[in-house]
Amino acid sequence: QVQLVDSGGGLVQPGGSLRLSCAASGSSIFSRYAMGWYRQAPGKQRELVATITSGGNTDYADSVKGRFTISRDNAKTTVYLQMNSLKPEDTAVYYCNARLIPTSLNYWGQGTQVTVSS
Repeated sequence: QVQLVDSGGGLVQPGGSLRLSCAASGSSIFSRYAMGWYRQAPGKQRELVATITSGGNTDYADSVKGRFTISRDNAKTTVYLQMNSLKPEDTAVYYCNARLIPTSLNYWGQGTQVTVSS
């Protein structure tokens, strides 16, 4: 069982930056998990923001490319999402996800609120 704790959200003005963290515990094989960040805005479905594989390959939603960066520190069993040039449409609850491919193991963090507003 993997526990994920999301943190780092808050209120920021448009154009500002935030760094989200996802601290994982409960597994000795964190480095083998594919990690991702998702977000869900009020009244909308949860959507994929960014992913990073166990090998370090990254992928991003078109809406955040060039502004967000996902990274991982396997020694600290933590995943980060650096968010720059934030826009009001980035406002959402952001969730960390861990998947052990090719198993069905799939875990979620509790979410952290990001609000971009002047």
